[in-house]
Amino acid sequence: MKGKKIAVIGGGKMGEVIMSGILTAGLGQPGSVTVTDIVPDRLAYMKGKYAVAATEDNRKAAREADIIVLAVKPQGMADVLKELAPVIDRKKLVISIAAGIPIRFIAEHLKKGVPIVRVMPNTAALVGEGAAALAAGENASGADLAAAREIFDALGVTVVVKEDLMDAVTGLSGSGPAYAFIMIDALSDGGVLMGLPRDVALKLAAQTLLGAAKLFLESGKHPGELRDMVTSPGGTTIAGIQALEEGGLRSALILAVEAATLRSKELGKGK
Repeated sequence: MKGKKIAVIGGGKMGEVIMSGILTAGLGQPGSVTVTDIVPDRLAYMKGKYAVAATEDNRKAAREADIIVLAVKPQGMADVLKELAPVIDRKKLVISIAAGIPIRFIAEHLKKGVPIVRVMPNTAALVGEGAAALAAGENASGADLAAAREIFDALGVTVVVKEDLMDAVTGLSGSGPAYAFIMIDALSDGGVLMGLPRDVALKLAAQTLLGAAKLFLESGKHPGELRDMVTSPGGTTIAGIQALEEGGLRSALILAVEAATLRSKELGKGK
């Protein structure tokens, strides 16, 4: 990454988060980063806050960059690729975070041999706790994948998968924050039912999920083993777990991932 010029095409929320992560992690200096957007006020905000170059000219930004991050909406990808194609060659690395857009689609719109890495991040990247899966195209080298991974490691946790697993990633971690928000809301409802003030219940519910996730990630223990550590025979936790099993929580979460994965496959058809 050292000395590389980076263009972030699309200055929306995720584009800003990626750019901020690059700067915060020291992967690039403001003078080496350019962000583009179609909204002048958005560009002025980015330039003022981060001191990066900001422009409406996608082609100029891509021409001058070594790494191009495509942070545009999926429905606008074809038009953006058509605009950028003349200035992107195999010496540049293209990273796409557009959901449902396969590497093949991007490659077909660019010159032959361009290295492409597809990434599926999630919204927790907004607070530096994202989960992102990366898949490398056939022209992407190990160094290309490492460069892309370095960027998203600055925003949370990364894994590398085969591209045909990206729909499953979408169903699990891409949509997963929404499942977690529902669990926080439901747990807080339970607390309110039992007499807790709403603000207290919400804070306890959110911190409980955060703490449990951190304990799992840092302990290296299986979730079942950690569950058993807080489940005493005949105690309160096993009574709660029994209620969860009777309510079908485990099956509901499995089905949620399955349904979101299948929907992702549907949306990607024809691309």
